[in-house]
Parts: sequence; C-alpha cells; structure tokens
Amino acid sequence: MDDKPKRPRPTEHPAPAADDAAARAAPTPVGDLASEAAVAAPAEMVPKDTYLRLAAEYDNFRKRTLKERTEVWSKAQADLVQRLVDALDDLARFAHIEPSAGTAKTIHEGVDLVERKIWKELEAAGVRRVDQVGVPFDPSLHEAVTTAPASAPEEDHTVGAVLQAGYQLGGALIRPARVTVLTWQGGGGAPDGERG
Repeated sequence: MDDKPKRPRPTEHPAPAADDAAARAAPTPVGDLASEAAVAAPAEMVPKDTYLRLAAEYDNFRKRTLKERTEVWSKAQADLVQRLVDALDDLARFAHIEPSAGTAKTIHEGVDLVERKIWKELEAAGVRRVDQVGVPFDPSLHEAVTTAPASAPEEDHTVGAVLQAGYQLGGALIRPARVTVLTWQGGGGAPDGERG
C-alpha cells in the first residue's frame, strides 16, 4: 500500500507558456489597448510631474529668497537713515540760522560737530575713509589722477596727496580715493650702479 496522498491528475489545459504565446498571437480588442494606455500614461507622467513640482518649488524658493533679501536690504537702509537723521536735523538748524545771528566761527564749529556726528554713525555702520598720505599706491583703493616727483627713492609709487577721499564699507570699495602718486626720477645724479 502506498501512504502518499494522491494528487489529482491535471486536466487537459495548455501549458502556461502556450497561454502566453496564444495571448500574444491573438488579436487584442481595442478596449484592452485603451485600458493599457490609461495604466501606462500615469507611469510616464510621473517623471514629468515630479520635474514640474521641483521646478515650481525652486521658483517659489527663488522668489522667497529674493523677497527676503529685499526686505533685509530695506531694513539695513532704514537703520542707516535712522542713524543719520539726527545729524541731518542739526545740519538743517545751521542752514536756517539768520546770517546776522551768528559768526562764521560759530557756524564753522557747528558744521564740524555735525560732521563728527555723521562720521560716528558711519563708522558704527562699518564705513571707513580711504585718505592716507604716504602709503604705497594700491590700484584697488586708489585712482591715480596725476603724478609728482618724489624727493627720495623710498617715496616711489606712494600717495603724495589725496585730492578726493575714497570710502569702504566693510571690505568693499564704495569709491576709490583720487590721489597724486609720487614717482622717483633718479635725483639727477649718476645711476646707482655707477656711483663711486
């Protein structure tokens, strides 16, 4: 006797490979093509949809950062103007003084006070004046307007006079200083190698 369970005998069905071959060979109804296209379309649209969403996100990010940058710039400008308003008020008081009420010395002292007040606020904001004489000429800070003869070789290519001051904000140049550059002409004697 056999203790193994008996399996039912397979009925006459074509093999699965034959089913696939038959399905491929059989004409496909138009309805089936439409349903396959409907299923395939979302799969093809996913990359395009993802791309469009990422592009929209990036555009929103760009607009938001531009708006934030503009707001920060406006606040910085407002802060600087707020610092300078008091000095401008003082200057307006001097501009509207009756000419017979004050002497030139009094007006000069008042304008000097206003200038110091403005510079105090500008320096607090990070503005630095570029107006040093005797320093080496630096084309990134100075604009050479003219040259003058130097009295010693050590003064060659140094700033001899500042015609108009320059300004820096932080490390950025706002306006270069317009300067006279000293150049050594050789002192009129024999060249250095021929002196005895």
